[in-house]
Amino acid sequence: MYFQIKEIILWPKNSSYKPRRLPFSVGKINIISGASKTGKSAIIPIIDYCLGSEKCTIPVNTIRNACEWFGIIVQTTSGEKLFARREPGSQKATGDMFVLEGLQIQVPERIEAIEAKKTNVDLVKRSLDELAGLTTLDFDIKGLNAGFTRRPSFRDLMAFIFQPQNIVANPNVLFYKADTYEHREKLRTIFPYVLSAVTPQLLARQHELAQLQKELKRKQHELTTVSQVSAQWMAEIQARASEARELGLIKEPVSPTATREQLIEMLNEIVQSFSDEIHVTTETISEAVDELVNLQKEESSVSLELSGLRQRLAEMSTLKESTKEYEGALQVQRDRLKLSEWLQKTHDQNHNCPVCGNSLHSATEQLSALFNSLKEIERTAGGFSSVPVAFDREFERVKAEIRIVTEKLRGIKIRRDALEKSSGEAKQRQYDSLKVSRYIGNLEQSLQTYTRLGRDGELELEVEELQNRVSELEQEISEGQIKAKTQRALNAVKVNAGKLMPELDAERPNDPIALSIDNLTITVEGVDREDYLWEIGSGANWLSYHIAVSLGLHQFFLTLSQSPVPAFIVYDQPSQVYFPKKLAIRKDEPDVEPDFKDEDVEAVQKVFKVFSNVVENSKGALQIIVLDHAAENVWGNIRNVNLVDEWRGDRKLVPIEWLST
Repeated sequence: MYFQIKEIILWPKNSSYKPRRLPFSVGKINIISGASKTGKSAIIPIIDYCLGSEKCTIPVNTIRNACEWFGIIVQTTSGEKLFARREPGSQKATGDMFVLEGLQIQVPERIEAIEAKKTNVDLVKRSLDELAGLTTLDFDIKGLNAGFTRRPSFRDLMAFIFQPQNIVANPNVLFYKADTYEHREKLRTIFPYVLSAVTPQLLARQHELAQLQKELKRKQHELTTVSQVSAQWMAEIQARASEARELGLIKEPVSPTATREQLIEMLNEIVQSFSDEIHVTTETISEAVDELVNLQKEESSVSLELSGLRQRLAEMSTLKESTKEYEGALQVQRDRLKLSEWLQKTHDQNHNCPVCGNSLHSATEQLSALFNSLKEIERTAGGFSSVPVAFDREFERVKAEIRIVTEKLRGIKIRRDALEKSSGEAKQRQYDSLKVSRYIGNLEQSLQTYTRLGRDGELELEVEELQNRVSELEQEISEGQIKAKTQRALNAVKVNAGKLMPELDAERPNDPIALSIDNLTITVEGVDREDYLWEIGSGANWLSYHIAVSLGLHQFFLTLSQSPVPAFIVYDQPSQVYFPKKLAIRKDEPDVEPDFKDEDVEAVQKVFKVFSNVVENSKGALQIIVLDHAAENVWGNIRNVNLVDEWRGDRKLVPIEWLST
């Protein structure tokens, strides 16, 4: 992915100073050279923080005390993008971010312009995922919720673009943050995806295959069940049809040769034509049954009327009780305020207290307020009656209607009991009605099963189609093919790194090397054995293998039609194995750069020449950023180099004047 650093920006906490801006060149080697303690090693944490890291690892004290916001401008195929993030203070990180996009970015000079258009880090990370074209599917194909199988994110790709000081020549760790278990396991998971052995389309097919396999297993089980119990279903359907004949729901006898489809159709017609009304005629039942049916309808109607009257009586009783409670509450308030009336009458014109004789000028207003409240309550209570007379009349009328309707319902029950007792035919009719209703209810549920599971042909066709689709997908996404694609990609990386090794300062430059995904390290093939990186001595060897493999990976990424990995890489102190810094100096002792041996200078120059050749061959598609002690006399004559800044003496990442205020 064309995504390169164009500028790093620091906004000071003291708004009287302008932002500190470090411009970079795309498609070149960008070098920040300087002495120790000048801020070089803060560049990777600043870039990482602005790209949404969970923790702020920018060094505390000098840098974080002086800076309010950190930002980077990146160059993409769609233009420039500014990502800025607030200094977190005492927190591990802050979610406050600022994003600006355009063909060319106009950097805000003042923090107020940033504060006015803040966003948050979660939105920024989602936008970076979309910019990288990362899939939204996870790697948990079988739905096991296994750890470290979440979808790939832009944050996962930081492993390929940062080689900080503690990693660049580390024999045990090859990738950024791979020294932690969580990042290491996630990196192993996404590696085939990053190498394009697993594409988003292939991942989608894997998810589709997993779902189809579950569906196929379920359909096959249903088909097996159909085959095993088809005779039982046929007998059950025939029994249902015979029962319908006995209940008079089928007029014609059921043919013993009727097919399953014919029987199901017959039973469906019974369900569709059945109604809750019993088909009663004067030819089939006696007049007693007619009268009983009418009584049942009348009883239902009267019961509804009685229910409504009872509800109305309950509501009126509640209202009456509430009125009494309200009247009592008014009386309590009036009794409490009655004292104010006596005080109002007994105090003299000079407003003296009737008890002690002191002046009551300050209490007059309060006494008047209490007296007015008393009068207001008395007016309310005087104009309030418990309930209107019409309410009492309506209350009594409702109670009377309840008594009448209750007697009417009792009379209907007496008549119905007498009819049922004297008419065995009516009782049988009731039983038959209930029996038919129960039969129809059970039949409707059973028909759903008969209709769904009885279609052997459709189910067989579904199973066959699923088997064909599963077979196609299994051929497309076989594990063997994925492993073969992954290995071809690793072989390409191996070839790229192998071409770079002879140009570096390694003891075994011509021995084939390989990148191991399982161990996230490098193996070197000797005559009799393979050696892991940690088994090979010398910091110069470790540095050479780190550089060769990291650049070999980026060379491979550039050959892909669409790689999500940003096209830049940052190396911090690659010369440290040749120019080790002093372990300790006195507080008043100046930090003087050590003298470099010619062979060490030559070894470091080899590193920069390899950088130059890779950048040149990429035709501007790859950017390399180097943070190093080495001065211009080491790399000054090498092509494709852009000196971003040199920090020595009082010149550092944070301007000296920012620290004086």
